[in-house]
Amino acid sequence: ALYGKHAQNVMKTDVKETDDGYEVDVDLPGFKKDEIHLELKDGYLTIQAAKGLDKEEPEKKGKYIRQERYAGACSRSFYVGESVKPKDVHAKFEDGILKLSLPKAEKPKLPDHRTITIE
Repeated sequence: ALYGKHAQNVMKTDVKETDDGYEVDVDLPGFKKDEIHLELKDGYLTIQAAKGLDKEEPEKKGKYIRQERYAGACSRSFYVGESVKPKDVHAKFEDGILKLSLPKAEKPKLPDHRTITIE
């Protein structure tokens, strides 16, 4: 796990319903835009974030007394409905917060004719 026992503090999410859709804010502090991947498949929107340490850094003199930065990945999925298409989802990443805008899934329409024939 990316954050071990602190995993519950990762990807904290707020979901707000508006008249025509939903606004989702996901906390992803310390991640860069290119470390975040969104996928919409079978009605599920999956947010994945992967972080790696820079191993190409030249060795510096001295030894670590404490090292808390590490590499790993985390993900979270939300069911958004099968009528939502990737072009309908708008995403923006700013100041460690991923902001998503999604339309509401279309409700199935009932047939206009509701009479029942009695035999």
